[in-house]
Amino acid sequence: MKTITVKGVGRASAPVDTVELSLRVWAKHKNYDKALEAADKQVAALEAALRAAGFPATDFQTAGFHVNTEYESVPDEKGNYHTVFSGYNCSYDQLLRFDFDAARLGEALNAVAASKAKPELQVRFTVREPEKLEAELLRSAAENAKARAEVLCAASGCRLGELQRIDYDLNRLNFNSATMMDMAECAMPQAGGGMRNAKRSFAAALRPQDIDLSDTAVFVWEIL
Repeated sequence: MKTITVKGVGRASAPVDTVELSLRVWAKHKNYDKALEAADKQVAALEAALRAAGFPATDFQTAGFHVNTEYESVPDEKGNYHTVFSGYNCSYDQLLRFDFDAARLGEALNAVAASKAKPELQVRFTVREPEKLEAELLRSAAENAKARAEVLCAASGCRLGELQRIDYDLNRLNFNSATMMDMAECAMPQAGGGMRNAKRSFAAALRPQDIDLSDTAVFVWEIL
């Protein structure tokens, strides 16, 4: 049996419809209970500020919790260094997820700034239902491969027969927009609300790029 092997290139695109705020808070203390209590207070402060801004508690969830023991090298009287326990580091990775709206994003950032917590903050723009975009991508790859195979067969004086095999490596697709937000200066509240006003201003003009995906699959057909 003669066959033809064609690589199909799939492409899919979708506008951003969801915002994800990743917030990491941490606390360190030689006593585990006190480290955990301090981290818990920061999470509670964030949740209270976000709820006051109209974000339901169900939108604010824990994505990860970590406890690490930390050590430091300390010299003795002879100048020799020894590893000494320095404390427990407790951290929470919190995730706030909501429908994309520039003004609403500004309100979320305002709430984070108004809280007493000082989290590491990352903003991602994504889609609520990535599986639909992935299905569109795979359909595109199949259609592209078949169109190429039919052109090749027609040019070679043969016909496309039954599909024999599909080879597809399951790739980890990135469903985030390429639009980045540098939040390096947003973890520390500023006197007079200057930071909150600035965030309201830039959020109003925010237009994240569409999410663009591409992937390939290999199709093998019988040729007649």
